[in-house]
Amino acid sequence: MRVRSTPTQAIRIILLFGIVTLIQMACGGPNCGSAVNCTRVLFIGDSYTYVNDLPTTFALLSSSGGHPVETGTDAQGGATLADHAAAALTTTTLNSAKWNIVVLQEQSQGPSSEYFRQTQMYPAARQLVTQIRGVGAQPMFFLAWARRDGWPENDMPNYATMQTAVDQGYLTIANEQGAPVAPVGYAWQTLLAQTTPSDLWQSDGIHPTSKGTYLAACVFYATIFRASPKGLTYHSDLSDADAATVQGIASDTVLGDPQKWGLH
Repeated sequence: MRVRSTPTQAIRIILLFGIVTLIQMACGGPNCGSAVNCTRVLFIGDSYTYVNDLPTTFALLSSSGGHPVETGTDAQGGATLADHAAAALTTTTLNSAKWNIVVLQEQSQGPSSEYFRQTQMYPAARQLVTQIRGVGAQPMFFLAWARRDGWPENDMPNYATMQTAVDQGYLTIANEQGAPVAPVGYAWQTLLAQTTPSDLWQSDGIHPTSKGTYLAACVFYATIFRASPKGLTYHSDLSDADAATVQGIASDTVLGDPQKWGLH
């Protein structure tokens, strides 16, 4: 079974120079690298990670909360964790900086399929978690959102049924590996109950709007720093009211039950 999505663009870090350049851009300047409290986060994934540039959104949000962050990105359209695990570039990227956290995001449909989990996602995740811990970093799973219309071809006729399957896919491997989870999909589902679907998905029903990306960034902020994003001044292109709503949902989702996400 091969699961892929159609990319609209791709970010692939190929050279160490490229990685360093991206890090400096993400943290807002080269001085962050010398900061004692700088947190270095590498995002490994596919278009869910690079559309709207989630790593930079997270870095800017974190800066507004007083947390200097450097981010790196290894993301390619339709890439699976198995693709990343098999790529020599992954090892190069993991050894390119002293990462504190490495985020793993599986291709959008994969986590909802039991067959895909057992044959591709879980073996690759185990390998990557071992590599990540081997370089002294903490692995973290990016529990993503489901597609707006589900996956009818695989007996998931709507968003809710697919989201349940995606949740199970990520939580199972995270619990097995003793790794924390950034519960973006849970926050997404909560926000959907308060707004229209078009607020979070682009017209393709797959990729996030800037609001969806901002929600993901807020969830990562709460998960990584164990702190509420409520009141942070960086709002991306959201109105103050929308940003406040998103910040509140992200905070309540993560900090309301931190043990559920492996945050001890």
